[in-house]
Amino acid sequence: MSQTMRTGWIARTTRNKVLAGCGAAVALVTLSACGGGDTAADEGADPAASKPAAKSSAPAADAGRAKSAVKGSGTFQVGSDVQPGLYRSAGNKADANCYWERAKDSKAEPESIIDNDNVVGLSYVAIAATDKIFKTEGCKGWELVDPQATGTPKAEISGKGGMLKVGVDIAPGTYKSAGSTEDGSGCYWERTKDATGSLDTIIANENPEGQAVVTIAAKDGFFKTVDCQDWKKA
Repeated sequence: MSQTMRTGWIARTTRNKVLAGCGAAVALVTLSACGGGDTAADEGADPAASKPAAKSSAPAADAGRAKSAVKGSGTFQVGSDVQPGLYRSAGNKADANCYWERAKDSKAEPESIIDNDNVVGLSYVAIAATDKIFKTEGCKGWELVDPQATGTPKAEISGKGGMLKVGVDIAPGTYKSAGSTEDGSGCYWERTKDATGSLDTIIANENPEGQAVVTIAAKDGFFKTVDCQDWKKA
């Protein structure tokens, strides 16, 4: 099995994927409610009361400040709309079609894409300071996390868990799975160095037939599992 190619489910859904716009992008700053201003509808109402309050010349507290969270779908400029760093999104369902994309410019051409992925369950993405655009559609939202954070890693995980951080979400060790789920959609697993989404960061991957066994090393960055039966530490 090649260690430089995604196969099966991942290959069919992530490489060179270009999505059409899904409506207006949701900005990261909070916008005031749209609509007309107050009117003096009742006779005798004080006209002065219907005048909009004078706008302050002072900049908003968040003006020009890149955010550490992305909520909703949209296309965001790295450095001005969203900070670079490691982001986490959880609870994404298959029918939501969660998708993310890192791009080198805002031309929205296939050549603009640096890396991309479709997400089910938990996932991470590392947005680089050199990236120009981060696009996300249908996801639960992304929150900046400390890449050095520790957690309580599990020794048993869902085979549809998505992308797990080694040492935080899953403990290193040797794991077994009975293979593909009953619907026969095709089990896929992947060990990676980081969360950039690059094919170059794949350490090993496989579409196993029947029972699967994989050893996750302590130095691995992440473990991805899609449409497999649950994994248990051997």
